[in-house]
Amino acid sequence: MRSMVPSVLIVDDEKHTREGLQQALQEHYDVSVAGSADEAFNLMEAQEFEVIITDLRMPGKSGLKVIDKALTLPNKPAVLMMTAYGNIESAVEAMKRGAVDFLTKPVQIDRLEILIQRALKTKTLEVEVKQLHERLDEKFNVGGIVGHSLKLAEVIERVKLVAPSKATILIEGETGTGKELIAQAIHQASPRAQAPFVPVHCAALPATLLESELFGHERGSFTGATERREGRFEMADSGTVFLDEIGEIGPEIQVKLLRFLETKSFERIGSSKTITVDVRLVAATNRNLEQMVKEGNFREDLFFRLNVIRITTPPLRERVDDIPVLLEHFIKVYSKENGYEPVTIEPGAMRHLQTYPWPGNIRELRNFAENAVVLRRGGKMSEFDLEPKFRGETAPPPSMLTATPSNPYSVEDNEKRLLREALMKARGNRTKAATLLGISRRTLHRKIAQWPELDVLDRG
Repeated sequence: MRSMVPSVLIVDDEKHTREGLQQALQEHYDVSVAGSADEAFNLMEAQEFEVIITDLRMPGKSGLKVIDKALTLPNKPAVLMMTAYGNIESAVEAMKRGAVDFLTKPVQIDRLEILIQRALKTKTLEVEVKQLHERLDEKFNVGGIVGHSLKLAEVIERVKLVAPSKATILIEGETGTGKELIAQAIHQASPRAQAPFVPVHCAALPATLLESELFGHERGSFTGATERREGRFEMADSGTVFLDEIGEIGPEIQVKLLRFLETKSFERIGSSKTITVDVRLVAATNRNLEQMVKEGNFREDLFFRLNVIRITTPPLRERVDDIPVLLEHFIKVYSKENGYEPVTIEPGAMRHLQTYPWPGNIRELRNFAENAVVLRRGGKMSEFDLEPKFRGETAPPPSMLTATPSNPYSVEDNEKRLLREALMKARGNRTKAATLLGISRRTLHRKIAQWPELDVLDRG
């Protein structure tokens, strides 16, 4: 049976260092020691460790090899690097290889214990995120909640805490941050998982139709009501109703929704019969409801009813570490869907994509992945294949290709000048030059054929 005490491996060729650390930590951890990278490899094969603390410079294989080995294990341990050579280059290289943090010798035990606890907490959250992903994928066959960043892990931790309760939940976040998937996660992790999850997109319906959608109507209650219809709250009995963009609902619906939250009862339009249901409400908004309350556009009493528990979905620009994982996921999905080979995004392009702010969040990233798969159909995507906006550049507007009173050059001169500048900036790469100009590669070829003097600049 596996011990509940966290297991730690200390790797250091200096005997007094490894034994001193073992003595300092063994009260709270199951500590093993190794005097070399090879000895550590043998221990890693024999048992699982949650944290590995390794020296950087050792005879034979260095601590970087220990990191490499740790990352190949099925249950990857967190690795802390320590060295007497505390320079920036060593720290950067260790973190690039996968170390979670860096210590200099002589090691301060208090600092080390803080880092161990932080690493254990992060590892626990990552496991819980993975388990919830598996449950969601199995139930919904979706992979929308993808990533391992601490920001996402904190959201999943909150989902885990609130899901078993009956509390009303308000999910806030920018458009495209996955609020509905978080609502699905709450439902799926709750005791209501076997009952319906019923979404309602409030912004898509006018007030008259929204009331009917939520509460239902009787035959003949209004023009076009040719038969009785159950509302979404009735359909979701014992389950969850998700009201997306709740900030868009009008005053009359706000009143009726407030009454429902207070009593769990309602009447269909055209009926005096009261219907009571057991429904959990999860609402979402990309607007500031508190500000709307101050401005008189949203009822304060309804806001307090909705805002029992609040979850904020982080924008993609705050989940930079998740961008490569999300891209890999979406590329796999769209490649399989379209029958194409997956696109490989080169490191230079990925660096640009991780610095781009993604105002459309995950929705924009998903569209980018689909576009890349459909247009490229396999192969590699370099930084020169990205649109200018992803590289922090602005493509020359179409107006630059036309003559103006303030521009002394002819239309033809302007075109040649812009083409020449783009080709020079792209070092002759036609694909990159076309991207810089915001035109197709075919158009660029046609222009070069039209003006052969530009061809001397071309190298691709």
